[in-house]
Amino acid sequence: MHSWFSRGGKLAAVALLPLAISACSKAPNNPYVEDGANAGKSTLYTAFTARPKHLDPAQSYTSDEAEFTYQIYEPLFQYHYLKRPYQLEPLAARALPEPVYLDREGNVLPADASTDQVHTSVYTIQIKPGILYQPHPAFAKNAQGEFLYHALGNEARRYFSPLDFEQQGTRELTAHDYVYEIKRLASPRIVSPILGHMGEYVQGLGELSKTLQANDEALKKAIQQQTGSAFAPATKDLPWLDLRQFDLPGAKALDDHTLEIRVNGKYPQFVYWLAMPFFAPIPWEADAFYSQKGFIENNLVLDWWPVGTGPYMLTENDPNARMVLSRNPNFRGEPYPSEGEPGDMQAGLLADAGKTMPFIDRVVFTREKEGIPYWNKFLQGYYDSSGVSADTFDQAIRATSDGDTALTPDMLAKGIRLETSLATSIFYLGFNWLDPVVGPGKTDEDARRARLLRQAIAIAVDWEEFSQIFTNGRAVPAHGPVPPGLFGYEAGEAGYNTQVYNIVDGKPVRKPIADALALLEQAGYANGLDSKTGQPLTLALDTTGGGPGDKARFDWYRKQFAKLNIQLEIRPTDWNRFQEKIRKGSAQLFFLGWNADYPDPENFLFLLYGPNARAKTAGENASNYSNAQYDALFERMKTMPNTDERAAIISQMTDLVQDDVPWLFAFVPQQYGLIHHWLGNVKPNDLARNSIKYKTIVTAKRDAARKEWNKPQWWPIPALLLALVAFVWPAWAAWKRREKAPGIREDLAKAGEGRG
Repeated sequence: MHSWFSRGGKLAAVALLPLAISACSKAPNNPYVEDGANAGKSTLYTAFTARPKHLDPAQSYTSDEAEFTYQIYEPLFQYHYLKRPYQLEPLAARALPEPVYLDREGNVLPADASTDQVHTSVYTIQIKPGILYQPHPAFAKNAQGEFLYHALGNEARRYFSPLDFEQQGTRELTAHDYVYEIKRLASPRIVSPILGHMGEYVQGLGELSKTLQANDEALKKAIQQQTGSAFAPATKDLPWLDLRQFDLPGAKALDDHTLEIRVNGKYPQFVYWLAMPFFAPIPWEADAFYSQKGFIENNLVLDWWPVGTGPYMLTENDPNARMVLSRNPNFRGEPYPSEGEPGDMQAGLLADAGKTMPFIDRVVFTREKEGIPYWNKFLQGYYDSSGVSADTFDQAIRATSDGDTALTPDMLAKGIRLETSLATSIFYLGFNWLDPVVGPGKTDEDARRARLLRQAIAIAVDWEEFSQIFTNGRAVPAHGPVPPGLFGYEAGEAGYNTQVYNIVDGKPVRKPIADALALLEQAGYANGLDSKTGQPLTLALDTTGGGPGDKARFDWYRKQFAKLNIQLEIRPTDWNRFQEKIRKGSAQLFFLGWNADYPDPENFLFLLYGPNARAKTAGENASNYSNAQYDALFERMKTMPNTDERAAIISQMTDLVQDDVPWLFAFVPQQYGLIHHWLGNVKPNDLARNSIKYKTIVTAKRDAARKEWNKPQWWPIPALLLALVAFVWPAWAAWKRREKAPGIREDLAKAGEGRG
């Protein structure tokens, strides 16, 4: 026993040795195991919650995916990082283009030509020379100039990542790569979400889509006949579709560095689309490389492993756990902005003016499915920034005496700063115009009753209260379809929705419920009873969710309608079923939101344009709203420059929908971001999603903070050892007493001799 105890003591000391060593290096709770090759690199640590489904620029359209695609791909233009209102500037292009307008005979028209005169808009764009693609095996060639990895056959199954290949290559970006990507929007093998919209504008794109579809169908039949199979091959089993052999009148490379795009009619917002990854360049070599069957089986495809010219390249891709962007060694560099808006200089946002970007070498994205672990790691310094959820709001934010918000002392003590901004978004509760109760119906009397009903509900549903309960006050009530920050938004009294609010001392105050009840009575629903049938009025709200966490929100909705004695039936469902109801026009009421694609009021006002009705044309008008006067004003407004005349038309359109109430204008979200003091050049920007290249990290400050905030608590170990000694000591002492008792040693000795 004594000798065992001695060995146990040595083993305990050995067991504690790693802890002692870790105390001298990094904190034991550090979640990152960085290899030696990345030691000393400037690394940004962040998180993602939903796994990206698409990294192919022709398909990707969500904000979760934009975190990656905007850092890798380079469209022709980008948004200035600091200036507000948002301004486009060249990225891969030399300059912003001035469209040339042509009539039906091809004659050049003046720059102020009307929409009726313009048959074609021609955009001629010069591409910057010397831009190189990231290292990638798709470009690798042998000494004879032959591609090394374009015809691997069965060998393709050995590879799972572009980094698995011994040889990498690159080449210069050309205008042909932009043409190739625009053609990809029409490919039936990709199914781009913007084909329907762009097919109306890029000349020949819709026709190319039909041609490519017919080409695939003919190819399937030919293969089926050749093989004698009873079934046509799946699209994924078809050989590579080389889009270079198909003509597209609306996109031409005039030379290696000159791109020409022809657009039907006059569509000034088209240039904004050229700042999105949909119009980023794709080299044909990458398309051919990734088409090999063995790669497809291993997810070695463009949708999983992008190929771009941007500042970063994807070097790890496990969308269930971790994704890593690394500096593109072939990136040419880009100067940090030298000007911004008032206040940027004082905020330190111009300290790096003219310096070469990117500043950060790596970006490590870790998937966090729950908010609390993310928050705890942020407080420990293991994430460089964080949002503010409802669960953590009170821990991070306090109300000041004048009603503003500020950080709590705990946040200030850590040097955390708060960045707030209004999103270029709007949320609304929509009425389905096709519904016989809340829609205009078939007669003027039907339309009158339904409009008064919608107006009453608009007063009753208190979005200010919703914001306080469900967003911690992080929302601004919406008064019309155009959010703040965009041309056409009217601030102050001129923009208030006087259908819903009274103006008191220059501020909007929601009308009393008595006004809503009076409107309801005029509509023929006094006390919530239908005057025609005598039955209680029941309305249905279709929404997503339905879990325990949604009960409070659903109860709140019912409470709002109960003010009018209207019974509200809530029909929760999953997202796909909800979308199906919206597409069919079978939802009566529904809740939706819209984020800006580009900074123009047309991108919001088109959501209520009659010809865009979802149920009739699969457009974005989910309410199926139809008003001939609104539609006529929209058609005038959509192609106008930002002038006083355009602002006046937008004001008229806003007045119309405030009176018609196809939406309950709910709120514009206010975004809160918490930033650690070592992360620099952070300015909220809803449209410049390629923001990582602008940011800086002072790693020494982060290392010091992590060390300070994550000091290991070693005191439990001595306490544990003392407890162990206290537990073992009585047994050891009893053993010693027995060992000293008479006859024990002799008996042990004899027992030993007997065994000998």
